Amino acid sequence: MTSHQSTQTMKPATAAKKLGVYLEATPAEFQEGVVSRTELNELQANPPAWLQELRKNGPHPRPVVAQRLGISIAGLARGGITDPLTTEQIEELRQELPEWLQKERATQAEVRKETVRIKERDAERAARGRQGA
Repeated sequence: MTSHQSTQTMKPATAAKKLGVYLEATPAEFQEGVVSRTELNELQANPPAWLQELRKNGPHPRPVVAQRLGISIAGLARGGITDPLTTEQIEELRQELPEWLQKERATQAEVRKETVRIKERDAERAARGRQGA
């Protein structure tokens, strides 16, 4: 008996998330269809003009905006940013560097330092555990 392998598909919202683009800014045919794993891989390997444009100029979804500003998604919300932003708007924020953004960047830097500290501590504990075994 041969096994039949079905094509794995995903909703447009999932595909947009994996591509790092704002779903509502994608073409209608992308929003209304389903995306197979093969199609997603093709979009990632050879992005069409619309995808290149969205990645370059936006509007960008919140995870991308947060990453480009060097803060968390929660930090965006605390700063009052709830809508997608274009690359130009992100650059304006980086130039203006409002107080909330400075604070969120400092918070994010502390979180990163603490993450590194915990990772090093756990690695040290694991190494000690191996020595004692």
